[in-house]
Amino acid sequence: MATGRVVVGVDGSDASMAAVRWAAAEAASRRISLHLVHAEAPTGNQPVSPGGSVHEEWVRERIAAACRETAERYPEVGITGGATTETAVKALLDASQEGELLVLGSRGLGAVSGFFTGSVSLPVVAHATGPTVLVRQDWHPAAADRDLPVVVGVDLAHRFEPVLEFACESAHRAGARLRVVHMWRSSSVYAYPSPLPDQKVGADRKDIAREKLDAALGVWQARYPDVAMERALLDTGVAPSLLEEGAGARLLVVGRRMHKRLRFPILIGPVTHALMHHATVPVAVVPHE
Repeated sequence: MATGRVVVGVDGSDASMAAVRWAAAEAASRRISLHLVHAEAPTGNQPVSPGGSVHEEWVRERIAAACRETAERYPEVGITGGATTETAVKALLDASQEGELLVLGSRGLGAVSGFFTGSVSLPVVAHATGPTVLVRQDWHPAAADRDLPVVVGVDLAHRFEPVLEFACESAHRAGARLRVVHMWRSSSVYAYPSPLPDQKVGADRKDIAREKLDAALGVWQARYPDVAMERALLDTGVAPSLLEEGAGARLLVVGRRMHKRLRFPILIGPVTHALMHHATVPVAVVPHE
């Protein structure tokens, strides 16, 4: 059962240190504690015994420094956690079961393979039952102090309530605007222009989509009257549009469908996969049925 804490994975890399800084700021805004998870068996299927290597000593020193920085900047945030001999994926998924939010560092596409690249972040995001946020290594707390919006991608064809709730809560706590992006053409899910002429698609389809979006947002606007909501109805590819819309955001929020009946080891969808690799801002992946 989830408790009041933000869980963050650390491995000493610059990306994970940025994740700690983001997670600490989030824990402070939620007024909950911060729990650090350091897996000493980051890859492979077998756990290992704690080691005393130079690398591990360097990792511990960096984690200790991150804890000191967090304590100085957010003295109200309690810090728990430590090293585990479990594999990284198992340790993070287990810890996420007892937290409100899981935070990982992310190097993005083309970076050197490591702890929080595909071997860990992809399966963790694919199997996490709660929201997961991926933070780029160049993120800095100063980015959260600027007037930047929260951007969320909404698919009205699927259950979007958990995604919108997370985005609204994030905007509410940050005192930020919420920009809701919806791709109204069905063909846009494939990230290519429609091969059909506009008259074939239907001139009124966009108006219908706008009405549905307004109706969906009306409920959340009533719940969060202090959050200014902007709407963007687009007819281009989903992933390229979200990357463009979210380029200047404080947080980019997207949903991930949970496939309970499927047994694929990694299944996150092409849009989420693209955002994880290419987004330059923190990305929140919210699972939903």
